[in-house]
Amino acid sequence: MSTSTQGDLSTGKDQAECLVVDPLSFRFSSDLSLGAPLSFASPHSHPPTPTYHADVTAIQRAASLLSQDQVVAFPSETVYGLAANALHPEAVAKIFHAKGRPSDNPLIVHVSSLAMLRSILPTSCQSPPEAYAAVVAASWPGPLTILIPRGPSIPLSVTAGHETVAVRFPSHPIARALIDACGFPLAAPSANTSGRPSPTLAEHVLRDLGGRIPLIIDGGPCGHGVESTVLDALAVPPVVLRPGGVTVEMLRDLPGMEGLRVYGKKDGHVDDKDAKAMEAAPTTPGMKYRHYTPEAEVLLFEPASGSVTDRTALRAAVDSEARHLLTTMASTQTIGILRTTVAPGSPSSGMVDPRIHEMHLGRTSAKVAQELFKALRSMEQRGVTIILVEGVSEDGEGLAVMNRLRKAASSTRVVS
Repeated sequence: MSTSTQGDLSTGKDQAECLVVDPLSFRFSSDLSLGAPLSFASPHSHPPTPTYHADVTAIQRAASLLSQDQVVAFPSETVYGLAANALHPEAVAKIFHAKGRPSDNPLIVHVSSLAMLRSILPTSCQSPPEAYAAVVAASWPGPLTILIPRGPSIPLSVTAGHETVAVRFPSHPIARALIDACGFPLAAPSANTSGRPSPTLAEHVLRDLGGRIPLIIDGGPCGHGVESTVLDALAVPPVVLRPGGVTVEMLRDLPGMEGLRVYGKKDGHVDDKDAKAMEAAPTTPGMKYRHYTPEAEVLLFEPASGSVTDRTALRAAVDSEARHLLTTMASTQTIGILRTTVAPGSPSSGMVDPRIHEMHLGRTSAKVAQELFKALRSMEQRGVTIILVEGVSEDGEGLAVMNRLRKAASSTRVVS
Protein backbone atom coordinates (compact mmCIF):
# COMPACT_ATOMS: atom_id res chain seq x y z
CA MET A 1 0.00 0.00 0.00
CA SER A 2 1.23 3.51 -0.77
CA THR A 3 2.36 4.98 2.51
CA SER A 4 3.90 8.19 3.73
CA THR A 5 7.44 7.87 5.06
CA GLN A 6 8.13 11.35 6.34
CA GLY A 7 9.28 10.57 9.86
CA ASP A 8 12.77 9.07 9.82
CA LEU A 9 14.54 11.73 7.76
CA SER A 10 12.30 14.71 8.48
CA THR A 11 14.06 17.90 9.51
CA GLY A 12 11.11 20.27 9.68
CA LYS A 13 7.37 20.73 9.41
CA ASP A 14 7.63 21.58 5.71
CA GLN A 15 9.35 18.28 4.83
CA ALA A 16 8.20 16.68 1.59
CA GLU A 17 5.59 13.96 1.70
CA CYS A 18 7.06 10.63 0.53
CA LEU A 19 4.71 8.03 -0.97
CA VAL A 20 5.89 4.47 -1.57
CA VAL A 21 4.66 3.04 -4.89
CA ASP A 22 5.27 -0.45 -6.28
CA PRO A 23 6.63 -0.26 -9.86
CA LEU A 24 5.02 -3.65 -10.60
CA SER A 25 1.59 -2.03 -10.31
CA PHE A 26 2.01 -0.58 -13.80
CA ARG A 27 2.43 -2.55 -17.01
CA PHE A 28 2.58 -1.25 -20.55
CA SER A 29 1.98 -2.36 -24.10
CA SER A 30 5.07 -2.94 -26.23
CA ASP A 31 3.56 -0.53 -28.78
CA LEU A 32 5.56 2.69 -28.30
CA SER A 33 2.79 4.77 -29.83
CA LEU A 34 0.64 3.95 -26.80
CA GLY A 35 1.47 5.64 -23.53
CA ALA A 36 -1.30 4.39 -21.26
CA PRO A 37 -0.69 1.50 -18.86
CA LEU A 38 -2.70 -1.65 -19.43
CA SER A 39 -6.09 -1.42 -17.71
CA PHE A 40 -7.05 -3.57 -14.74
CA ALA A 41 -10.34 -1.79 -14.13
CA SER A 42 -12.81 -4.38 -15.39
CA PRO A 43 -14.78 -6.39 -12.79
CA HIS A 44 -13.18 -9.65 -13.93
CA SER A 45 -9.57 -8.47 -14.08
CA HIS A 46 -7.02 -8.87 -11.33
CA PRO A 47 -4.77 -5.98 -10.29
CA PRO A 48 -1.06 -6.83 -10.70
CA THR A 49 -0.19 -6.03 -7.07
CA PRO A 50 -2.08 -5.82 -3.75
CA THR A 51 -1.26 -2.10 -3.59
CA TYR A 52 -2.43 -1.30 -7.13
CA HIS A 53 -5.36 0.96 -6.24
CA ALA A 54 -3.36 2.86 -3.62
CA ASP A 55 -0.48 3.20 -6.07
CA VAL A 56 -2.79 4.62 -8.76
CA THR A 57 -4.08 7.12 -6.20
CA ALA A 58 -0.52 8.17 -5.41
CA ILE A 59 0.26 8.69 -9.11
CA GLN A 60 -2.93 10.70 -9.53
CA ARG A 61 -1.96 12.90 -6.55
CA ALA A 62 1.45 13.54 -8.11
CA ALA A 63 -0.15 14.33 -11.48
CA SER A 64 -2.56 16.74 -9.78
CA LEU A 65 0.35 18.66 -8.23
CA LEU A 66 2.16 18.76 -11.57
CA SER A 67 -0.96 20.06 -13.31
CA GLN A 68 -0.92 22.91 -10.77
CA ASP A 69 2.64 23.80 -11.84
CA GLN A 70 4.24 22.23 -8.76
CA VAL A 71 7.33 20.01 -8.81
CA VAL A 72 7.40 16.31 -7.87
CA ALA A 73 10.31 13.87 -7.48
CA PHE A 74 9.89 10.45 -9.11
CA PRO A 75 11.99 7.36 -9.88
CA SER A 76 13.30 6.42 -13.28
CA GLU A 77 15.50 3.58 -14.49
CA THR A 78 18.51 5.96 -14.36
CA VAL A 79 18.23 8.23 -11.29
CA TYR A 80 15.41 10.03 -9.45
CA GLY A 81 14.11 13.03 -11.39
CA LEU A 82 12.56 16.33 -10.34
CA ALA A 83 9.58 16.87 -12.63
CA ALA A 84 7.56 19.87 -13.73
CA ASN A 85 5.23 20.59 -16.65
CA ALA A 86 7.62 21.04 -19.57
CA LEU A 87 5.15 23.31 -21.37
CA HIS A 88 4.80 25.93 -18.59
CA PRO A 89 7.68 28.34 -17.93
CA GLU A 90 6.37 29.06 -14.42
CA ALA A 91 6.57 25.37 -13.52
CA VAL A 92 10.00 24.94 -15.11
CA ALA A 93 11.33 27.87 -13.06
CA LYS A 94 10.52 25.94 -9.87
CA ILE A 95 12.94 23.18 -10.90
CA PHE A 96 15.80 25.65 -11.16
CA HIS A 97 14.83 27.28 -7.86
CA ALA A 98 14.51 24.02 -5.90
CA LYS A 99 17.83 22.64 -7.16
CA GLY A 100 19.78 25.90 -7.19
CA ARG A 101 20.48 25.07 -10.82
CA PRO A 102 22.10 27.59 -13.21
CA SER A 103 19.64 28.79 -15.84
CA ASP A 104 22.07 28.03 -18.68
CA ASN A 105 22.02 24.30 -17.85
CA PRO A 106 19.31 22.75 -20.09
CA LEU A 107 16.70 20.24 -18.96
CA ILE A 108 15.64 16.92 -20.47
CA VAL A 109 12.00 16.52 -21.47
CA HIS A 110 10.37 13.16 -20.74
CA VAL A 111 7.55 11.70 -22.85
CA SER A 112 5.44 8.55 -22.54
CA SER A 113 4.55 7.92 -26.19
CA LEU A 114 5.71 8.73 -29.70
CA ALA A 115 2.55 10.78 -30.13
CA MET A 116 3.61 12.98 -27.19
CA LEU A 117 7.06 13.30 -28.76
CA ARG A 118 5.55 14.49 -32.03
CA SER A 119 3.48 17.08 -30.15
CA ILE A 120 6.60 18.99 -29.08
CA LEU A 121 8.26 19.06 -32.50
CA PRO A 122 8.11 22.11 -34.80
CA THR A 123 4.95 22.23 -36.92
CA SER A 124 7.08 21.52 -40.00
CA CYS A 125 8.18 18.16 -38.56
CA GLN A 126 5.90 15.13 -38.53
CA SER A 127 8.39 12.88 -36.77
CA PRO A 128 11.91 12.97 -35.29
CA PRO A 129 14.76 13.27 -37.80
CA GLU A 130 15.37 10.06 -39.74
CA ALA A 131 18.86 9.74 -38.23
CA TYR A 132 17.22 8.64 -34.98
CA ALA A 133 14.94 5.95 -36.43
CA ALA A 134 17.18 2.98 -35.66
CA VAL A 135 18.33 4.15 -32.23
CA VAL A 136 14.79 4.96 -31.10
CA ALA A 137 13.56 1.57 -32.29
CA ALA A 138 16.40 -0.18 -30.45
CA SER A 139 16.64 1.86 -27.23
CA TRP A 140 13.24 3.38 -26.41
CA PRO A 141 11.80 3.24 -23.92
CA GLY A 142 15.09 3.35 -22.04
CA PRO A 143 18.08 5.38 -20.85
CA LEU A 144 18.68 7.26 -24.10
CA THR A 145 18.11 10.98 -24.66
CA ILE A 146 18.06 12.44 -28.18
CA LEU A 147 18.49 16.01 -29.32
CA ILE A 148 15.68 17.18 -31.65
CA PRO A 149 14.43 20.52 -33.00
CA ARG A 150 12.46 22.51 -30.41
CA GLY A 151 8.80 23.07 -31.16
CA PRO A 152 6.96 26.24 -30.07
CA SER A 153 5.31 24.49 -27.12
CA ILE A 154 8.65 24.01 -25.34
CA PRO A 155 9.77 27.17 -23.48
CA LEU A 156 13.27 28.44 -24.10
CA SER A 157 13.92 28.17 -20.37
CA VAL A 158 13.90 24.37 -20.81
CA THR A 159 16.58 24.48 -23.52
CA ALA A 160 18.69 27.35 -22.11
CA GLY A 161 17.81 29.37 -25.19
CA HIS A 162 18.73 26.74 -27.78
CA GLU A 163 16.52 25.74 -30.70
CA THR A 164 17.05 22.08 -29.90
CA VAL A 165 15.58 20.12 -26.99
CA ALA A 166 16.79 16.95 -25.29
CA VAL A 167 14.02 14.32 -25.07
CA ARG A 168 13.76 10.90 -23.46
CA PHE A 169 11.15 8.12 -23.29
CA PRO A 170 11.82 6.43 -19.91
CA SER A 171 11.23 2.74 -19.36
CA HIS A 172 10.55 2.85 -15.62
CA PRO A 173 6.86 1.97 -15.10
CA ILE A 174 6.29 4.68 -12.47
CA ALA A 175 7.83 7.34 -14.70
CA ARG A 176 5.68 6.23 -17.64
CA ALA A 177 2.54 6.05 -15.52
CA LEU A 178 3.14 9.52 -14.11
CA ILE A 179 3.70 11.15 -17.51
CA ASP A 180 0.64 9.39 -18.90
CA ALA A 181 -1.49 10.51 -15.94
CA CYS A 182 -0.38 14.09 -16.54
CA GLY A 183 -1.07 14.01 -20.26
CA PHE A 184 1.81 16.41 -20.90
CA PRO A 185 5.60 16.01 -21.12
CA LEU A 186 7.70 16.51 -18.00
CA ALA A 187 10.94 18.44 -17.77
CA ALA A 188 13.08 16.58 -15.25
CA PRO A 189 16.73 16.82 -14.25
CA SER A 190 18.09 14.72 -11.38
CA ALA A 191 16.28 15.37 -8.08
CA ASN A 192 19.24 16.64 -6.10
CA THR A 193 20.83 19.91 -5.11
CA SER A 194 22.75 21.13 -8.15
CA GLY A 195 26.28 19.74 -8.24
CA ARG A 196 25.65 16.95 -5.72
CA PRO A 197 25.79 13.19 -6.47
CA SER A 198 22.66 12.15 -8.30
CA PRO A 199 19.96 10.41 -6.21
CA THR A 200 19.31 6.72 -6.73
CA LEU A 201 17.09 6.30 -3.65
CA ALA A 202 14.16 8.36 -2.40
CA GLU A 203 16.05 9.07 0.82
CA HIS A 204 18.73 10.84 -1.22
CA VAL A 205 16.07 13.16 -2.63
CA LEU A 206 14.64 13.76 0.81
CA ARG A 207 18.02 14.73 2.23
CA ASP A 208 18.72 17.22 -0.56
CA LEU A 209 15.30 18.64 -1.41
CA GLY A 210 12.96 17.54 1.37
CA GLY A 211 12.19 21.06 2.53
CA ARG A 212 11.89 22.50 -0.99
CA ILE A 213 9.39 20.25 -2.78
CA PRO A 214 5.93 18.94 -1.85
CA LEU A 215 6.08 15.27 -2.89
CA ILE A 216 8.47 12.39 -3.54
CA ILE A 217 7.33 9.14 -5.16
CA ASP A 218 9.44 6.34 -3.68
CA GLY A 219 9.73 3.51 -6.20
CA GLY A 220 12.79 1.87 -4.65
CA PRO A 221 16.34 1.90 -6.00
CA CYS A 222 17.07 2.96 -9.58
CA GLY A 223 18.25 0.19 -11.87
CA HIS A 224 21.03 1.81 -13.90
CA GLY A 225 22.33 4.26 -11.30
CA VAL A 226 23.72 6.83 -13.77
CA GLU A 227 21.91 9.26 -16.02
CA SER A 228 20.86 8.58 -19.61
CA THR A 229 23.09 8.62 -22.65
CA VAL A 230 22.62 11.84 -24.63
CA LEU A 231 22.93 11.51 -28.41
CA ASP A 232 23.05 14.33 -30.95
CA ALA A 233 22.36 12.86 -34.38
CA LEU A 234 21.54 16.28 -35.81
CA ALA A 235 25.33 16.64 -35.94
CA VAL A 236 27.18 14.92 -38.79
CA PRO A 237 28.65 12.55 -37.88
CA PRO A 238 26.57 11.99 -34.72
CA VAL A 239 28.08 12.59 -31.28
CA VAL A 240 27.44 11.20 -27.80
CA LEU A 241 27.30 14.29 -25.60
CA ARG A 242 27.01 12.32 -22.37
CA PRO A 243 27.64 8.57 -21.92
CA GLY A 244 25.07 6.62 -19.95
CA GLY A 245 23.01 3.44 -19.79
CA VAL A 246 22.95 2.89 -23.57
CA THR A 247 26.60 2.27 -24.35
CA VAL A 248 28.61 3.62 -27.26
CA GLU A 249 29.19 0.03 -28.37
CA MET A 250 25.41 -0.51 -28.62
CA LEU A 251 24.95 2.66 -30.67
CA ARG A 252 27.84 2.09 -33.08
CA ASP A 253 26.23 -1.09 -34.37
CA LEU A 254 23.07 0.73 -35.49
CA PRO A 255 22.29 2.22 -38.92
CA GLY A 256 22.98 5.94 -39.10
CA MET A 257 25.63 5.84 -36.37
CA GLU A 258 28.60 5.50 -38.70
CA GLY A 259 31.51 7.62 -37.50
CA LEU A 260 29.94 8.11 -34.06
CA ARG A 261 31.99 10.49 -31.91
CA VAL A 262 32.15 10.85 -28.13
CA TYR A 263 32.40 14.27 -26.52
CA GLY A 264 35.06 14.51 -23.80
CA LYS A 265 36.81 11.23 -24.66
CA LYS A 266 40.45 11.48 -25.64
CA ASP A 267 40.04 9.34 -28.75
CA GLY A 268 36.47 10.43 -29.41
CA HIS A 269 37.44 12.68 -32.32
CA VAL A 270 35.53 15.77 -31.12
CA ASP A 271 37.60 18.76 -32.20
CA ASP A 272 38.93 20.89 -29.30
CA LYS A 273 37.32 23.99 -30.79
CA ASP A 274 33.96 22.23 -31.02
CA ALA A 275 34.33 20.91 -27.45
CA LYS A 276 34.97 24.39 -26.06
CA ALA A 277 31.92 25.75 -27.91
CA MET A 278 29.77 22.93 -26.51
CA GLU A 279 30.93 23.67 -22.96
CA ALA A 280 30.34 27.41 -23.31
CA ALA A 281 26.74 26.93 -24.47
CA PRO A 282 25.66 23.37 -23.58
CA THR A 283 22.64 21.89 -25.34
CA THR A 284 22.24 19.13 -22.74
CA PRO A 285 22.97 18.63 -19.04
CA GLY A 286 26.31 17.44 -17.69
CA MET A 287 28.63 19.34 -20.07
CA LYS A 288 29.51 22.68 -18.46
CA TYR A 289 29.47 22.47 -14.68
CA ARG A 290 31.15 20.30 -12.10
CA HIS A 291 28.70 17.60 -11.04
CA TYR A 292 28.20 14.66 -8.70
CA THR A 293 30.38 16.13 -5.92
CA PRO A 294 30.03 14.94 -2.32
CA GLU A 295 31.16 17.08 0.61
CA ALA A 296 34.32 14.99 1.00
CA GLU A 297 37.31 15.39 -1.32
CA VAL A 298 37.42 12.72 -4.05
CA LEU A 299 40.73 11.35 -5.36
CA LEU A 300 40.27 9.20 -8.48
CA PHE A 301 42.81 6.57 -9.51
CA GLU A 302 42.48 5.81 -13.23
CA PRO A 303 43.77 2.59 -14.79
CA ALA A 304 45.91 3.28 -17.84
CA SER A 305 44.14 0.32 -19.46
CA GLY A 306 41.94 -2.57 -18.43
CA SER A 307 44.64 -5.22 -18.08
CA VAL A 308 45.07 -7.44 -15.02
CA THR A 309 48.46 -5.86 -14.37
CA ASP A 310 46.92 -2.39 -14.31
CA ARG A 311 44.19 -3.52 -11.94
CA THR A 312 46.78 -4.90 -9.52
CA ALA A 313 48.79 -1.68 -9.76
CA LEU A 314 45.62 0.34 -9.24
CA ARG A 315 44.80 -1.45 -6.02
CA ALA A 316 48.39 -1.05 -4.79
CA ALA A 317 48.39 2.69 -5.58
CA VAL A 318 45.18 3.24 -3.62
CA ASP A 319 46.50 1.24 -0.66
CA SER A 320 49.77 3.20 -0.70
CA GLU A 321 47.94 6.53 -0.71
CA ALA A 322 45.69 5.43 2.15
CA ARG A 323 48.69 4.41 4.26
CA HIS A 324 50.35 7.74 3.57
CA LEU A 325 47.22 9.68 4.51
CA LEU A 326 46.96 7.79 7.81
CA THR A 327 50.35 9.17 8.79
CA THR A 328 49.53 12.78 7.90
CA MET A 329 45.86 13.21 8.84
CA ALA A 330 44.51 14.16 12.25
CA SER A 331 43.53 11.21 14.42
CA THR A 332 39.85 12.18 14.14
CA GLN A 333 39.84 12.15 10.33
CA THR A 334 38.83 9.10 8.31
CA ILE A 335 39.32 7.76 4.79
CA GLY A 336 36.79 6.22 2.43
CA ILE A 337 37.83 3.73 -0.25
CA LEU A 338 35.54 2.71 -3.10
CA ARG A 339 36.87 -0.52 -4.56
CA THR A 340 36.34 -1.98 -8.01
CA THR A 341 39.21 -4.47 -7.89
CA VAL A 342 38.58 -6.55 -4.77
CA ALA A 343 35.95 -6.89 -2.07
CA PRO A 344 36.90 -5.18 1.22
CA GLY A 345 38.01 -7.54 3.98
CA SER A 346 39.36 -10.15 1.55
CA PRO A 347 43.00 -11.25 2.02
CA SER A 348 44.16 -9.16 -0.96
CA SER A 349 42.47 -5.99 0.24
CA GLY A 350 45.40 -5.14 2.48
CA MET A 351 43.64 -2.35 4.40
CA VAL A 352 42.51 -3.10 7.96
CA ASP A 353 42.28 0.06 10.04
CA PRO A 354 39.40 1.57 12.05
CA ARG A 355 39.92 4.91 10.30
CA ILE A 356 39.36 3.38 6.86
CA HIS A 357 35.87 2.72 5.50
CA GLU A 358 35.79 0.47 2.42
CA MET A 359 32.97 -0.34 0.03
CA HIS A 360 33.08 -2.66 -2.97
CA LEU A 361 31.14 -1.22 -5.91
CA GLY A 362 31.07 -4.40 -7.98
CA ARG A 363 33.07 -6.52 -10.39
CA THR A 364 31.35 -5.31 -13.56
CA SER A 365 31.05 -1.78 -14.91
CA ALA A 366 27.25 -2.10 -14.90
CA LYS A 367 27.23 -2.92 -11.20
CA VAL A 368 29.71 -0.13 -10.43
CA ALA A 369 27.43 2.33 -12.25
CA GLN A 370 24.44 1.13 -10.24
CA GLU A 371 26.24 1.59 -6.90
CA LEU A 372 28.42 4.66 -7.55
CA PHE A 373 26.26 7.58 -6.45
CA LYS A 374 24.84 5.67 -3.50
CA ALA A 375 28.37 4.87 -2.36
CA LEU A 376 29.56 8.48 -2.64
CA ARG A 377 26.63 9.59 -0.51
CA SER A 378 27.19 6.78 1.98
CA MET A 379 30.82 7.81 2.48
CA GLU A 380 29.70 11.40 2.91
CA GLN A 381 27.22 10.38 5.62
CA ARG A 382 30.00 8.49 7.41
CA GLY A 383 31.88 11.78 7.63
CA VAL A 384 35.05 10.72 5.81
CA THR A 385 37.57 13.44 4.97
CA ILE A 386 38.62 12.02 1.61
CA ILE A 387 37.32 9.30 -0.71
CA LEU A 388 39.80 7.25 -2.75
CA VAL A 389 38.16 5.66 -5.78
CA GLU A 390 39.45 2.84 -7.95
CA GLY A 391 38.46 3.64 -11.52
CA VAL A 392 37.41 1.19 -14.23
CA SER A 393 38.18 0.68 -17.91
CA GLU A 394 36.01 2.65 -20.31
CA ASP A 395 34.43 -0.34 -22.04
CA GLY A 396 30.63 -0.54 -21.98
CA GLU A 397 29.09 1.19 -18.96
CA GLY A 398 32.62 1.99 -17.77
CA LEU A 399 32.66 5.06 -20.01
CA ALA A 400 29.70 6.54 -18.12
CA VAL A 401 31.25 5.60 -14.76
CA MET A 402 34.52 7.35 -15.54
CA ASN A 403 32.69 10.37 -16.97
CA ARG A 404 30.88 10.83 -13.65
CA LEU A 405 33.95 10.13 -11.53
CA ARG A 406 36.10 12.65 -13.38
CA LYS A 407 33.48 15.32 -12.79
CA ALA A 408 33.21 14.38 -9.10
CA ALA A 409 36.95 14.16 -8.48
CA SER A 410 38.99 16.91 -6.86
CA SER A 411 42.07 15.39 -8.50
CA THR A 412 42.98 12.38 -10.65
CA ARG A 413 45.99 10.06 -10.87
CA VAL A 414 46.65 7.72 -13.78
CA VAL A 415 48.14 4.39 -12.71
CA SER A 416 50.09 2.28 -15.20
